[in-house]
Amino acid sequence: MLIPVDITFPRMAWVEQRIATPRVDDVPGAIRAEMQRLGVATKVRPGMRVAITAGSRGIAGIVTILATVVDELKRLGADPFLIPAMGSHGGATAEGQVAVLNSLGITEPAMGCPIHSSMETTQIGRTPEGIPVLIDQIAAGADGIIVVNRIKAHTEYTGPVESGWMKMLTIGLGKHRGALMAHRNAVQLTYRVAIVSVAREIIRRAPLLFGLGVIENAYDQTAQVIAAWPPDFEPIEQAALQRAKELMPRLPFPKLDILIVDEIGKEISGAGLDPNVIGRRMVFGEAEPTSPVITRIVVRDLTDKTYGCGIGLGLADFVTQRLVDKLDHRPTYINCLTAMAPEKGRIPMTAPTDRAAVEWAFVTAGAVEPPRAKIVRIKNTLHPERFFASEGLLPEIQTNSNLQIVGEWQPLSFDDAGALQPERM
Repeated sequence: MLIPVDITFPRMAWVEQRIATPRVDDVPGAIRAEMQRLGVATKVRPGMRVAITAGSRGIAGIVTILATVVDELKRLGADPFLIPAMGSHGGATAEGQVAVLNSLGITEPAMGCPIHSSMETTQIGRTPEGIPVLIDQIAAGADGIIVVNRIKAHTEYTGPVESGWMKMLTIGLGKHRGALMAHRNAVQLTYRVAIVSVAREIIRRAPLLFGLGVIENAYDQTAQVIAAWPPDFEPIEQAALQRAKELMPRLPFPKLDILIVDEIGKEISGAGLDPNVIGRRMVFGEAEPTSPVITRIVVRDLTDKTYGCGIGLGLADFVTQRLVDKLDHRPTYINCLTAMAPEKGRIPMTAPTDRAAVEWAFVTAGAVEPPRAKIVRIKNTLHPERFFASEGLLPEIQTNSNLQIVGEWQPLSFDDAGALQPERM
């Protein structure tokens, strides 16, 4: 220990959180039904070259979703292809973005069509505020563009629309230059203005065909599939966002002394750590979430699929040397600079072991007696439905009908090397 304080660790137990789980059992069937309901066949011509957006976020069944859209277009006689639509991800290179898609299982053999990747953009106009409107050059030359994305709460701001079709148009389809332009203007205009204003211009000017949106439940399962024509993107997304927020996973406690997070990564959340879960946003000009209130956050590791990108580190109070050793500063800096969020690339106090990081969190969480300390350990912010909770949270667990203790109470423990046990959740 760096300071003379004796730490007695509290007892912890596994807890499961029951959350509403509407689910689409036949996702391909739901996609086909939505395309038929919309009347997509009336808009598709034989030989039509159609670009389909493929993002970098962790979307449940994304391989099946994209492959189904491709199959339907081919059945209608079109010539579909995929384009990476992920702003600056993949190190902001064409090759890096294809690698990100491949890591998600989105490959040309799996899709049954080509993947055309380029970071070049075409300017198709300006917003009323003067923001240049940029879109992927390859997509701009297609006969039609299909926008595929998950509709959910955004990690950086709250507004009528957040993360969905509108964001995919502005940030994903805008590639690195378009994302940078939108984020820079958002510093003065706010995200809710900049992203929507650019998206509206793209809807007016780009050869958009239709949009396919998915809403997920708290267990990363498809809860709903929605298709819409471009003029209807904004109002339909507004309604879908409210439904998505009702289903999103959250920590079931308004206040914690310590939150231990096993891993963060870009595929977990655009911010690495989802601010909607941890109650910290750290975005210039945007209000902080009011709940939950967490005194100290410990982050143990990076995911493999984040490829060294450590955006979100700055939201934590303590990290481990293990995590810092995996950092790749280039993609981390590119993401932070593009998002106008240098704060999220800051490296917190770095502990040599898990034990040291947790001890430092205990020391700085205030004069809280271990038996009453409110502590939660989660795998990541995408999966807070099963977690370790301390005995200090027992009264709240017992009065919440959606929570169930599913393990024995045991002391928070570490192995001889200082690694938290169990090492993986």
